[in-house]
Amino acid sequence: MRHIPFFFVIISMALVACSGQNRNKSLDTPPEWASQQIWYQIFVERFCNGDTNNDPIPEDITSTTQIFPVPDNWSITPWTQDWWKQEPWALETGRPFNETLQHRRYGGDLQGVLNKLDYLQELGITAIYFNPLNDAPSLHKYDARYYYHMDIHFGPDPEGDKKIIAEEIPEDASTWQWTSADTLFLYLVKQCHQRGIKVIVDYSWNHTGTEFWAWKDILRLQAGSKYRDWYEIESFDNPETQENEFSYRGWANVSSLPELKKLDVKGERISGKPYEGNIHPEVKKHIFEVTRRWLAPNGDPSQGIDGFRLDVAEQIPLGFWREYRTFVKSIKPQAYLVGEVWWEKWPDKLADPAPYVNGEIFDAVMFYQIYKPARSFFVGGEYGIDARQLTDSLKAQWENLPKAFRYAQMNVNATHDSPRLLTCFANKGKYKYRVNPFENPECITGKPDADTYRRVRLYLIHQFTIPGSPSIWNGDEMGMWGADDPNNRKPLWWPEYKFEPEARYNIQPGKQERDKVEFNREHFDFYRKLIALRKKYPVLVMGDIKFLPSPPKVVVYERRMGSECITVIINAGDSAEEVTLRPGVRAVDLLEDAAFNGTIRVPPLTAYILKHL
Repeated sequence: MRHIPFFFVIISMALVACSGQNRNKSLDTPPEWASQQIWYQIFVERFCNGDTNNDPIPEDITSTTQIFPVPDNWSITPWTQDWWKQEPWALETGRPFNETLQHRRYGGDLQGVLNKLDYLQELGITAIYFNPLNDAPSLHKYDARYYYHMDIHFGPDPEGDKKIIAEEIPEDASTWQWTSADTLFLYLVKQCHQRGIKVIVDYSWNHTGTEFWAWKDILRLQAGSKYRDWYEIESFDNPETQENEFSYRGWANVSSLPELKKLDVKGERISGKPYEGNIHPEVKKHIFEVTRRWLAPNGDPSQGIDGFRLDVAEQIPLGFWREYRTFVKSIKPQAYLVGEVWWEKWPDKLADPAPYVNGEIFDAVMFYQIYKPARSFFVGGEYGIDARQLTDSLKAQWENLPKAFRYAQMNVNATHDSPRLLTCFANKGKYKYRVNPFENPECITGKPDADTYRRVRLYLIHQFTIPGSPSIWNGDEMGMWGADDPNNRKPLWWPEYKFEPEARYNIQPGKQERDKVEFNREHFDFYRKLIALRKKYPVLVMGDIKFLPSPPKVVVYERRMGSECITVIINAGDSAEEVTLRPGVRAVDLLEDAAFNGTIRVPPLTAYILKHL
């Protein structure tokens, strides 16, 4: 029998204690604060460069699985450069844009986030979801070198942090220290909390990078490594042959993301669907120690983060997630756990979130499942749906979840994994399908037309007036556009910068047009107005929702809580329609401060948020 570490004896005792009458009540419901948030998702490397002294250097963005090495003449890309223009070092490689783009860095860091907290408060957000901050060589940082440290180039002293890390024993949490990047992050958390802003951090417990400390030990010692059972390794190298037989499973067959081993899997494992099983106990121990480190630094939960966004959650067995929820809630009962449960079969079928949203697994998912039908309604086109279909789709998704969890969902639209909201609407085809100029020469990559802006704003009115907490992908409020990943990860368009005009990539040379790139104050103010309304009227947060009969391209619903009632009317069609309020209802439009009663003529592409008087 394998020796069971004392750590897991304690965890097992905790699991037993949480069963039956002694079950921790925080397991059964989402955190009380979850339904009241305005989320803002930050991709730090592209958010703001607050400290040019910590900018990345070639050796720290290098990994063994890169398509080509970082060139000797590599340099940071200027923040304001045309996105589609290749740097001198990139041109010299002779490689295509999409390949050299993976080596591009702009120097965004934690100091940049600190510098922009006033901006975020002005916008009105109340919670930040950070894409991975863990130390990693890539841009996206899902390829962790260390789970338990923040990226050395997000902090003020990368070289000093390297020396600290070198003194530690990665598998022994008692040797872990706080680097300058770690300390700055905890200071950022403190500053956010003082402003009433919650903080969650993105982690993938499904895979690491090839620079991860345990993986490097495997590369060195092969079958002799004590971590040999941590990963999905298909075969080790035979030192007696010239051939290298080393083979392993990477997430989605990506060699740079070796997958952690799954154990006790029951039945067939189907991508996009839940399955029973667990993960290696030593890997679990390490994950739990990392989790505790950020939830309760130095044993103090008040100084830690407020939860986790959990990457590719359906790839990890449910047995692990049940233990993980219990462990997290034992440290911080009001911690928020949101899973990425997205595709069952891309690009047509989204995954069912119900097996994950309950008192056993997560508090929420990134709720793409309600964005997809909403987009179809507001965009129209070949894949458009009418108001009845939208209503049926939304009700089906909400009713699919336990009632206590419906208001806690993270209502996303654009994210780091999808086209920016404006570009998603500008390209009216199938959701997230060929929304890039490389697969689709007809893809609209530049500034959208006026109709797109109007339709996006109608959708935003919808997003901010339905149950669940709305989420903003950093920069969308600035009016940024961008095709699918990685072209949705442009550096943010801060108003103090003057940007080079941006080429419309899919226009042929000689006919190429350019768009002016600048912060869109009008768009920002629209977001800010909707956020302010949601904060001012609790009925928009916690009120019941009831859909009312309406013409095919008009969606009408009431939010009601006690005696307070707000009716939302959105005409996504190209012609005026009439909507009749309940008899005797007098109302004022919170968008334009106009009074209404009886029958209302709703112009095309127009919306009202009507507060009953």
